[in-house]
Amino acid sequence: MDLPPEQAFIVRNLYLSALLPAATVALLYLLGRLRRWVVAVYAYSFLICAAGWEIWYTYGLVGGLPVDARRAPAISEAIPQNLNWVLTSGFDAGVCLLGVLLIWMIHGFKDTAFKRWTWPAVAVLLVLFVGQNIYVEYMIHDQVKPGLPLSWAPLIPTGPWFNFVLFEINERAITFQTQLPWVLMVPVFLWLVRWCRGRYVT
Repeated sequence: MDLPPEQAFIVRNLYLSALLPAATVALLYLLGRLRRWVVAVYAYSFLICAAGWEIWYTYGLVGGLPVDARRAPAISEAIPQNLNWVLTSGFDAGVCLLGVLLIWMIHGFKDTAFKRWTWPAVAVLLVLFVGQNIYVEYMIHDQVKPGLPLSWAPLIPTGPWFNFVLFEINERAITFQTQLPWVLMVPVFLWLVRWCRGRYVT
């Protein structure tokens, strides 16, 4: 089935943004250029995002619509529902890995960056996590716009029952519910990185 340009862009970029980080992590690890704790951060980030909201969003498990009921049939054909949460969680894990890199950069590429957390690190993660999600919500607005309820999830404790429009960009709504998991992900991710560094030291 042929996709309109905007839908084709969404499909293509989801596959690329999910698979490219996974391939990069695997390759660098096999070449001995990536530490085990970084790989662990990537893997656990995937699991946390999947269990934290992506699986719930995909299947509409509690009070929400499944993804296939919220998007064009052509997109569902290109991204089957059972694959959707895998790709979206892979994308999320890639964003988290970028967070590791940015924290390392702002601390001068020193390992001490991960021994304790500073407010600049928190701010960078918050801007990264929420900023990229605003862009995603803008691009897939037809799937998450008001009137199409999204499921409750562990990292979205307010569910679809407490949701409101934060602001609009070109008449596309950016809502509280879709941003909440990434705000809560900041302290979760900070804890995860320190835990992984302590357990997977090499």
